[in-house]
Amino acid sequence: MNAILPSHDRAAHRSDLERSLRLCVVEGITAMPIVTLSLPANVVLTALFALTFPQNKISLGIIWSVPFLANFLQVFVLPLITRGRTAKRLTVFFAILHWLSWVLLIPMLSWLPGDDPVAAGAWFALWFFVSSCFSSVTGVSWSAWMQEWVPPPLRGKFFGRRNAVLQISTLLFVLGSGWILTRLEYAITAYQVVIGVAVLFRVPSLFWLAASPTRPHRRHTAPPVLPLREQFRHMRRSHSLPPFIAFGALWAFAANCFGPFYHVFMLEELNLSTFDVGIFVTLSQLGGALSLPAWGRLLDRHGNKSVMVASLLLWQLPNFAWYFIEPGNTGWLYIIWTWIGIAGAGFILGQFTLLIRLVPVEARHLAIGVNLAVVSLVAAAAPIIGGWALYTGFRTLPDRIQVYHLSFLLLPILAIAAAPLLLRVQEPRASSLTMVFGAMRNVRTLSAMVGLGFLVNYVFFRPSRKVPARRQ
Repeated sequence: MNAILPSHDRAAHRSDLERSLRLCVVEGITAMPIVTLSLPANVVLTALFALTFPQNKISLGIIWSVPFLANFLQVFVLPLITRGRTAKRLTVFFAILHWLSWVLLIPMLSWLPGDDPVAAGAWFALWFFVSSCFSSVTGVSWSAWMQEWVPPPLRGKFFGRRNAVLQISTLLFVLGSGWILTRLEYAITAYQVVIGVAVLFRVPSLFWLAASPTRPHRRHTAPPVLPLREQFRHMRRSHSLPPFIAFGALWAFAANCFGPFYHVFMLEELNLSTFDVGIFVTLSQLGGALSLPAWGRLLDRHGNKSVMVASLLLWQLPNFAWYFIEPGNTGWLYIIWTWIGIAGAGFILGQFTLLIRLVPVEARHLAIGVNLAVVSLVAAAAPIIGGWALYTGFRTLPDRIQVYHLSFLLLPILAIAAAPLLLRVQEPRASSLTMVFGAMRNVRTLSAMVGLGFLVNYVFFRPSRKVPARRQ
């Protein structure tokens, strides 16, 4: 496209691109606090629901299921609201709505009934559902917007650097939030300060989103959408997609059933502070971020499913150690969380690259929608089932720590048992689909549950391959 533009237009286009890239980085840095707070089972909301407004485990499971329910509804709502609207316009509009929901939470914390946990939990669930719907639409439309204006040759280098920079902002906010909550002894004021900081930082982020002078890097012609019957026919020809979806659903259930309660266990039963938990999360994120390039090379060299199975085993076998964690040996958590980050990053990255290969290009809308809907429904039901199981276990067994220990065996057992489904998948040659928007939403959300929060903000991309110069 640039080749047919006059020289002054090419210069203006290049200037706008450079400014947009800079704004994209600084916008991401200032957006990270509120994005981090929006994750299910993050340390701030876990402390709020477990310590300040104590919820029973069933109520807590319902609250943590809300983001996945929002992801499910997004499949049906997004095609309706995108008609006639640009991706940038949708991103800015729903980002503002998401920001307003967090502004509302600050005064809301002061008038919630602290002596009525059931009523407080109902208000939290309603608020979190609305906020998660805004967040889900914002995330998908933002990904679509990025593909429109970031040229393919720049994506790998640009998003790689942006991902690294954003980790610093995330880690500083996690550690700072944990320190403030611990220092102020989990008073309502402490949460209002933390949320207020995130809301304040989001203001320039929203301004830079709206001010970014992005231009499409090429003329977009929307590929024709086949009739639904034709898309189903192409999906049936893909023999590997059903076992992949089944594996994803089983993995989502395993990770999300008791995954949100690991932080609760550390805060309630191990008597750790939010700052302690923040250190564990930091170690996990650093381990994952540092190991991700090596996992990427292994995936390119040996294929996705074999590396994913190896990563899954390396990740889940040490998770059996949670069965032995008690207040007297919490030092082992430093090793466990670091290893979670290192070993789990390869599995999550492989999920993305394998999904790109399996989605039939002719039925990409239907395939992505089915995958997202199935996994979202399973992931939404899982924490409710897990919360009910913990609630029942506490009423049956006198030792609460033993109940947690038995519950934490589910994740590694189910995850390892699901590996044969993954091995049944046949990897075709990669399709031309370069980004999968909504389908990665659950992967990002689940990453926070299992200690890989840095992948929630990771921009997945397929770097362009350079064509070697021809010898003269």
